[in-house]
Amino acid sequence: MKKSVIIVAGGSGSRMGSELPKQFILLDNLPVLMWSILCFINYDPSIFIVVVLPESQISTWKALCLKHDFKYPHQVVKGGETRFHSVKNGLSSLGETDLVAVHDGVRPLVSEQTIANCFDQAGETGAAIPVLTMNETIRTGSLQHSETVDRSLFYTVQTPQVFWLSILEAAYTQNYNPSFTDDASVVEQSGFQIRMVMGNRDNIKITHPEDLVVAKEYLKKRRDNI
Repeated sequence: MKKSVIIVAGGSGSRMGSELPKQFILLDNLPVLMWSILCFINYDPSIFIVVVLPESQISTWKALCLKHDFKYPHQVVKGGETRFHSVKNGLSSLGETDLVAVHDGVRPLVSEQTIANCFDQAGETGAAIPVLTMNETIRTGSLQHSETVDRSLFYTVQTPQVFWLSILEAAYTQNYNPSFTDDASVVEQSGFQIRMVMGNRDNIKITHPEDLVVAKEYLKKRRDNI
């Protein structure tokens, strides 16, 4: 099956306390977004890559690619008003493909095994997402009134989320709804079932300054284990 990935990178960096968008902040010696792209190239060098960025950030990205001699082929697409619209723009730029992954540009440490598991499961069932089990006790309600719930019934969701192209395209013919928090929620709303596979613990999303510190430690451990 032909595979593609849409990497969505629309962050501003405000929660990182940085003027530089978080996908461009250096993780070790490369911008975070480059690490995210490399995860998919290492998984399958032939995968078709679409990077979706806000229009105002595209020139910065091209300059960074020159600065870091980042010559891996990828197509850059202008983002939309929301993540939903950005993914829709990315879909319109795909060539011939069977399976499409959608990945957060600020998840630079997704493992090849997680990517493979998602593509393999989606190839069989049409839609697959990586998840993790909950470690902490969780409660539901408000600060005033709450109760403990069974954590074994809950999972945290990661990316890449992988789908047959036909399923994802059909899902994105829907009108935007604020309840669409990820691609799985869009696909599920259109009537398709989502299968879950286990993700990797270090597949964290870089959102706050401390996340970058943790990512650097995870990256160091990976190198030490090579």
